[in-house]
Amino acid sequence: MLLMGPTDTANGNSAQSSFYATGFDLSLALSTSRRRCRYSHSSICLKETEVGKMKKMKYVLVTGGVVSGLGKGVTASSIGLLLKACGLRVTCIKIDPYLNNDAGTMSPFEHGEVFVLDDGGEVDLDLGNYERFLDVKLTRDNNITTGKIYQFVLDKERKGDYLGKTVQVVPHITDAIQEWIERVAMIPVDGKEGPADVCVIELGGTIGDIESMPFIEALGQFSCRVGAGNFCLIHVSLVPVLNVVGEQKTKPTQHSVRGLRGLGLAPNILACRSATALDDNVKEKLSQFCNVSAEHIITLYDVPNIWHIPLLLRDQKAHEAIFKVLNLPSVTKEPSLKEWTTRAEICDKLHEPVRICIVGKYTGLSDTYLSILKALLHASVACGKKLFVDWVPASDLEDMAEKENPDAYKAAWKLLKSADGVVVPGGFGDRGVQGKILAAKHARENRIPYLGICLGMQIAVIEFARSVLGLKDANSTEFDPNTRSPCVIFMPEGSKTHMGGTMRLGSRRTYFQAPDSKSVKLYGNRSFIDERHRHRFEVNPDMVAQLENGGLSFTGKDETGQRMEIVELPDHPYYIGVQFHPEFKSRPGKPCALFLGLIAAACGELDGVLGEKVGCEIVNCPSNKKVYQNGFATKPENIIRDSVYSYCNGVHS
Repeated sequence: MLLMGPTDTANGNSAQSSFYATGFDLSLALSTSRRRCRYSHSSICLKETEVGKMKKMKYVLVTGGVVSGLGKGVTASSIGLLLKACGLRVTCIKIDPYLNNDAGTMSPFEHGEVFVLDDGGEVDLDLGNYERFLDVKLTRDNNITTGKIYQFVLDKERKGDYLGKTVQVVPHITDAIQEWIERVAMIPVDGKEGPADVCVIELGGTIGDIESMPFIEALGQFSCRVGAGNFCLIHVSLVPVLNVVGEQKTKPTQHSVRGLRGLGLAPNILACRSATALDDNVKEKLSQFCNVSAEHIITLYDVPNIWHIPLLLRDQKAHEAIFKVLNLPSVTKEPSLKEWTTRAEICDKLHEPVRICIVGKYTGLSDTYLSILKALLHASVACGKKLFVDWVPASDLEDMAEKENPDAYKAAWKLLKSADGVVVPGGFGDRGVQGKILAAKHARENRIPYLGICLGMQIAVIEFARSVLGLKDANSTEFDPNTRSPCVIFMPEGSKTHMGGTMRLGSRRTYFQAPDSKSVKLYGNRSFIDERHRHRFEVNPDMVAQLENGGLSFTGKDETGQRMEIVELPDHPYYIGVQFHPEFKSRPGKPCALFLGLIAAACGELDGVLGEKVGCEIVNCPSNKKVYQNGFATKPENIIRDSVYSYCNGVHS
């Protein structure tokens, strides 16, 4: 079930029960308001003269029903890519109904990774899907949350902007949602001037969630506001196959559409998730009971990798259905997806494996490191290798685990020792830190390619100070505030009282210091790069000279020269740590330079990649048709495939 996206949490069951116990039916109130919008000349609906003066932005809304995790984010991204392939300019908006202002303070186990944008926005991981599929740069305002909307409205109320009015969900919250959508939709995200042609909006959660009600009402009003022919609703639903019966069941989708209609929204297109393609009789049944044309019912069945989803939509003429609803008959260009198709097919045919071990704190949920997985995938496909990822909980590498859970300890070390390359990603808190230090030490001493990201870079510095410089108590003040050898310290400008939005965030410039370093060669011998950051701690500048005298090389620094951005071991095949998060800017066909270097080094092909121009469609790494382990040729049977820890990158299964 590889289309399955991140779980959209829907909290508040108890709150919902207590809410309805008051006797107030929110859905009835919202539906009543919807009817007022449709049959009155309220301010919600724009006058014809006003509409005529504005560019006719087209909107595609993607909602989900039955269960969460159906892959609305991938579906919305694929729709955007398909429309872009038809020659349209596309932007995206993600609506998350939770009360958090943004995703920055949410646990990775709660909501997956926090995706960071150029402007420092900490947003939902689905915006990462949008950026990767569409190759655009979004803003923090492209992620709408209930918290942002309420904060915006309450700030206006405190200023007196409502002139003594009673501030209510309808119309003030719903108006704010609509105005936010219209404003953000006009922001160009593709590097060109002027607004996009189409805005794809994804509504998080599942139809019927109580926290989504104001957004459902606002979007119903919005469809009236923008007018017919400018709004298309695509509902992603589930058509399960029960093992006992063995047939595709339409009742869950029928109920989901009925609930959506009860809230005042009628789907124009159904995108049905199922294990296999829908039978014709199933489509006819759904068409009859959901009042959607059979030609507008799309099957999103399980595929080898998610790059096939835009191709599924194209093959089922989804773009033509959208154009028909959006009144775009003049757009007759067939979608140009030749490169995308080639890439998807190449990914399916790869057979030479490369095994990368991710040593992290949150390995129980792959969505926590989704962008890292995608960056590894982009690089492995560019190098012509089939990626296998082994998840190793960092705490399982520690001495305590050997005593408390020896089986997990042995399995973790077995995977680490068999890896072709090691990645230590970012994280917060001291759990598993010692295990990460042991992983960095193993990679350094055994000359295994290593890439440390954010905390992973700090771990590499701490391990080097302990093992090479002999500073046994070397540590970060995050983990030991009283350490006598603070290799990593809290940044002076950081806040120790507020967590949300107080880190060093967004795109920052890094200047290369060593023209012969691996990192500068991988980035095409540029003098500087702009990468995205998310951290509170940094390498202690007072210890840099001591570390460099010991053999560590800080090959990248910020504009002041005091903040360390890139660290390398010059005499190691590939041992690089970076303070930034390069994974956030990796794209299909445009792999991140450092991940490309890691994969190439893991296969013993780094020299070939250093001579190529990074960022091209496919890097022609020399292939000798062998399986690689730790950068050396080995026999395939020596590669460990542990059923508990092994994970195949979210593309192959």
